[in-house]
Amino acid sequence: QVQLVESGGGSVQAGGSLRLSCRVSGYTSRDYCIGWFRQASGKRREGVAAIYTGGGAKYLDLPVQGRSTISQDNARNIFVFEIDSLKPEDTDMYYCALGHCASALDLGPWVVRGPFPYWGQGTQVTVSS
Repeated sequence: QVQLVESGGGSVQAGGSLRLSCRVSGYTSRDYCIGWFRQASGKRREGVAAIYTGGGAKYLDLPVQGRSTISQDNARNIFVFEIDSLKPEDTDMYYCALGHCASALDLGPWVVRGPFPYWGQGTQVTVSS
């Protein structure tokens, strides 16, 4: 059974930082795409960061470029999304999702189109001004 468990959300003031973690278990393929997505009620889902485990290719969406990183802890199957200089518009529910990717070239299209067969339960990020 594949499980994705997020942690690390919370409430911070604008300008602060957060470190979101996604622990993956039960997925048997070594190479896959995993990403962080955010969505508030009534809003369109946005893919903000992703990584292809086969070679470490990374994707960061324009709104978070220059103030965020995504990394992989191979030993513990944990994927970390760190974001600095938080803004009120970063307030959202953040989810990690996992799907099959054949190569690093699939990473960008995957963020937009999926597939997203596995999702975590989400972690809330609230940024106050």
